[in-house]
Amino acid sequence: MTLIQRVTRIGSVPETGGPAPDRLISGNPVHTTWNLEETDGLYCGLWQSTPGKWRVVYAEWEYFHIISGYSILTSADGTVTQLHAGDSLIIRPGFEGTWEVVETTLKDYVIRTW
Repeated sequence: MTLIQRVTRIGSVPETGGPAPDRLISGNPVHTTWNLEETDGLYCGLWQSTPGKWRVVYAEWEYFHIISGYSILTSADGTVTQLHAGDSLIIRPGFEGTWEVVETTLKDYVIRTW
C-alpha cells in the first residue's frame, strides 16, 4: 500500500450517476465520481456534477474543497451557502436541504461514515 497518493482524475476510472429520482428537483445533473480511497468507513476522491438541483440528507460527516464551478447549498431552515472555487466546508450528520449546481462543479472530498 502506498502511504502517499496524489489526488487526480488521471488513471482513475470514474463512476457516473445522479441524484435518486425522488430527490431530484430540477435539471438532469450528471455526477461523476473518482473514488480514490474506500477503507473502513473513510471515502475520499473527486466529485463533479453538471447543473441541477436535488434534496440532500447527510448521515455522514463530509469535508470538501471546491476546485471549480458554482453551487448553492441551502439548509432546511433556509440558510443559503454559496460555494465558489477555493471554498472549503464541513457538513455534519443530520444536515438536510438542497444542493444546486449552477455551473458544473468539481470538488475534492473526504467522507467519514459512523
